[in-house]
Amino acid sequence: MRSEDGGKSVTVVFWLAAILIAYSYVGYALWLRLRLLWRTRPVLRGPYTPFVSIVMIVRNEEGVLARKLQNLLSLDYPEYEVVVVSDGSTDDTESIMREYQRDRRLQVLLKQLSQGKASGLNEALSCVRGEIVVFTDARQAIEPGAVRFLVENFADPEVGCVSGELMLGDVKSGETSQGLGLYWRIEKQIRVLEAASGSMIGATGAIYAIRRSLLTVLPEGTILDDVYLPMEVVRQGKRVVFEDRARAWDSPNLGTDREFNRKVRTLSGNYQLVQLAPWLLTRSNPVRFEFISHKMMRLIVPFALAALLFASMFLTSPFYRIVLILQFVFYAMSALALSRTLKGGILARLADASGTFVLLNGAAVVALANFVFGRRAVWTR
Repeated sequence: MRSEDGGKSVTVVFWLAAILIAYSYVGYALWLRLRLLWRTRPVLRGPYTPFVSIVMIVRNEEGVLARKLQNLLSLDYPEYEVVVVSDGSTDDTESIMREYQRDRRLQVLLKQLSQGKASGLNEALSCVRGEIVVFTDARQAIEPGAVRFLVENFADPEVGCVSGELMLGDVKSGETSQGLGLYWRIEKQIRVLEAASGSMIGATGAIYAIRRSLLTVLPEGTILDDVYLPMEVVRQGKRVVFEDRARAWDSPNLGTDREFNRKVRTLSGNYQLVQLAPWLLTRSNPVRFEFISHKMMRLIVPFALAALLFASMFLTSPFYRIVLILQFVFYAMSALALSRTLKGGILARLADASGTFVLLNGAAVVALANFVFGRRAVWTR
């Protein structure tokens, strides 16, 4: 009898874990698509060109800063200012900033000591003049018309925040479909669906814009300004929408270690968000269901994957044996991908996708450890 009860318990664990994983990566997107059948909220875009402030916080960015400043100062938009804060840079970042300061549109703020990105943003936002504030990072190149496309969405009075689109690849060859590129495409589809029937959960840190009247002070040490600020916009009754014409381009391959560290920081930020803004999990959050489905559920997936593997080992029917073998194959392929053993072909692409999946879920485990033991995530561009 105990053996049968134990078998039933393991079966329940297996299916609960499988359902959680499936919902996090497929089910939520399907639900959003289904929701579009009865609820759509198109954005009323229109000609709109208020004065805009572009804000960027940098730290030790001598390798990319000159290119980024040239990029920002050559945008196709009538009137704007660029406010750049150096957060205690120790390389030639500040020299480069002074060189470009000859352009009157550029305002430079220098901080002798590093106090973090949130502190830099608060300082920048205290002196901006634009009706609309655009946020960007140092590494990504913004397309010339991106700001104009972002701002057109603010012709709709219901819109409080607009996220642009991050493209992984380069303008000439287009976006990559491998590894993080594939993951990012799936993530963008979820964001598009969220915005089409309501509001996105967060924005793309490389390029997003908010009405200045809706901005709030960031708590000290905030990791995810691109989620905290948009969620405050939603809290004030305005929408966060997606603009796929406003594009920023980034490299799809920054190296496994760097991508892992960046993902750990992002996922650590999700835990921190709940600590900084507990209202996100209450009825005060108009998009509480979406926030939990999009941000919180994925933090549980690594543990669901472990439970699925563990349960499969103790279930002996042919179906569960096949599932167990498929899991071993999947993890073996991810190991090949992370070791860079395979080169080219469909097998390499499949291995690359599985390697990315394992990398991201491994980062979620490290993020939880950081949160539990109070390790602080250092901000990176």
